[in-house]
Amino acid sequence: MKIKTKIFGEIEIADDRIITFPSGIIGFPELTKFALLHDEESGSGAMHWMQSLQEPAFAMPVMNPLIVMPDYNPEVEDELIKPIGELLPEEILVMVTITVPGDLTKMSVNLKGPIIINAAERKACQVIVEGEGYPVKFPVYDILNAKKAGE
Repeated sequence: MKIKTKIFGEIEIADDRIITFPSGIIGFPELTKFALLHDEESGSGAMHWMQSLQEPAFAMPVMNPLIVMPDYNPEVEDELIKPIGELLPEEILVMVTITVPGDLTKMSVNLKGPIIINAAERKACQVIVEGEGYPVKFPVYDILNAKKAGE
């Protein structure tokens, strides 16, 4: 499938790269088809993009939360992830959305609303983690800079 995107221009997405969100994502229930893209030019490897295949202008920056919080392990009710099929530990991919404001030092990730991907079935859902353990805005600028510098 060929799509025109705001960030990457026209790209080709193979059918086996399409991730389906049966219930859409929080705030956008109508967006159900996405592809996880990597920005080769940025070089860092930390940031990826969850690109909507239905709305070319919609792409969310995402990252693996373990990069900024190595002990990230939220408890999620089975009922919330049931629509994406049986999850085997080796087939689970968890991503969190990144907020990149004009002032990069205020960059944060949403640890409260992770995206859980069943890589085997290419199905995903975004859930809300209960409790106060994980914030919506977890600052990551200093953590990423330290990792980049090799600390």
